[in-house]
Amino acid sequence: MTEEQLIYKFDQFKHASAYASHKELASGHINDTFLVKTKEEPYYILQRINHEVFKDVPGLISNKVSVSKHIQNKLSHLPEEELKRSVLTFVPTTNGDYYYKDDAGNFWNVMVYINDSVTHEIVTAEEVAYEGGKLSGDFLNLTSDFDASVLIDVIPKFHDMSFRFWQFEEALKGASGERKERAKAYLDKVAGLKEEMHIIQNLKESGKIKLRVTHNDTKISNALFDKNNKGLCVIDTDTVMPGVVHYDFGDAIRTICNTAAEDETNLDLVNFNVAFYKAYKKGFLEKVESALTPLEIETLPLAAKTMIFIMALRFLTDYLNDDIYYKTKYPEHNLDRAKNQFKLIDSMVAQMKI
Repeated sequence: MTEEQLIYKFDQFKHASAYASHKELASGHINDTFLVKTKEEPYYILQRINHEVFKDVPGLISNKVSVSKHIQNKLSHLPEEELKRSVLTFVPTTNGDYYYKDDAGNFWNVMVYINDSVTHEIVTAEEVAYEGGKLSGDFLNLTSDFDASVLIDVIPKFHDMSFRFWQFEEALKGASGERKERAKAYLDKVAGLKEEMHIIQNLKESGKIKLRVTHNDTKISNALFDKNNKGLCVIDTDTVMPGVVHYDFGDAIRTICNTAAEDETNLDLVNFNVAFYKAYKKGFLEKVESALTPLEIETLPLAAKTMIFIMALRFLTDYLNDDIYYKTKYPEHNLDRAKNQFKLIDSMVAQMKI
């Protein structure tokens, strides 16, 4: 895309100043994201939403704009500058929509850039885990009175355990004998955990835990911090949709508490960091405990185990399917990822007795 083409797309939105320069941001694997600097601040984030991955982009954008506006209303007592650093601000187009669809069928949206902010790819200190927990908990607390039923399912069945088991069982039917043999120990682990790993889904389907607004991608890199590592804002809300609190808590713990990369092959290096777990949970509950039921709080440790398991199951499924979903660098890559996640479960269970 030429600079001229980018400027044309940017100028479809009601921003406050003239284009000066831009650079592409490398973070994220799905959308194309650009920092657009203008002649006067604020600067902006221009983003192309990948409509091959997200099938209903107008619905997706409606979800995240509606949730942001709800949070802005809840925080309307804050000074304007602080408000804009506490929640994403979306910019409408010149015709009042919050997305622009170009001639090639691509969807674009614009957000106000939050200046002087930092992100963390991994957690290296309890303080960052604690602040990340506060941000995630605050997001859930501020949206606890939002009617989640009005949101679309951006990725249907994303955390649906029964669906993930169905995918796994279908993959197992068609898998080669060699791959099944290499994965045998982990196939046995899946069978042994099947009943326990459905507990949260069963509670959700029975109505015993509340359907609420959830972020659904709570890795630490989706949180903004100031230069003193104090939490500012939850970002990347493309996957905001109806869910249960366990999705956000469990997925954050999965990514924050692994002492190694998720494809580390030396399993001796893969351990569950209990100190980071406790720090994250402390910050999380400080912000959202009053909005949760005793049952939701009681099952938070199980949520962590469940979300680690669902990723292990997805990696194992893709391995059995000859690696059709996740990008791999070598033939056993997905199996190594699955082994890594199962080791993380074992480490968590051994230390926390769950």
